[in-house]
Amino acid sequence: MPVWIGLGSNSPDAPQRLEAALAGLAAMDGLAIAKVSPVYRTEPQDYADQPFFYNQVLEARADARWHPVALMRALLELEASLGRRRSPDPALRFGPRAIDIDMLLCGEGGALASDDPVCLLPHPRLVRRAFWLVPLRDIAPHLAIQGESVGTHLARLAWTMEDNIIFQEQPGAAGSLIPGESND
Repeated sequence: MPVWIGLGSNSPDAPQRLEAALAGLAAMDGLAIAKVSPVYRTEPQDYADQPFFYNQVLEARADARWHPVALMRALLELEASLGRRRSPDPALRFGPRAIDIDMLLCGEGGALASDDPVCLLPHPRLVRRAFWLVPLRDIAPHLAIQGESVGTHLARLAWTMEDNIIFQEQPGAAGSLIPGESND
């Protein structure tokens, strides 16, 4: 089963954190990394008062033992082992992080959907995040997300890129959450 995973960090050693996450994913039994995007520097979203992030996306193949919820639980364990600490303060849910490992899409063509609270698929904010869509376009431009191409979703966003730095204008006030939306 194909799976697309987003990695991010804005810690002082962010590039090394991404490398450690890739190594941890490569070491997982039954998960084989197929493609890895370039690393991008990205403007923080939702909680702007923090350092820029380093982000990348990878495509992997998960064998039959990995049901999406089980795989997501393993990704959360890997995050914790690499120093991710989740703040109990809802205002900081989008705040600084040592590492972030998110399952973005799963299944043939990214078509698998899940409403399990542990593993929402496609990721609920994927189509609003240039920092995931740009690297996803690099490795899987053919994917359709909610019936539309990665490029179509990118065209709806107010974003620019300078060298390898992605800037994205945010709708609404900085730090605001969309009512009823999960914060992870």
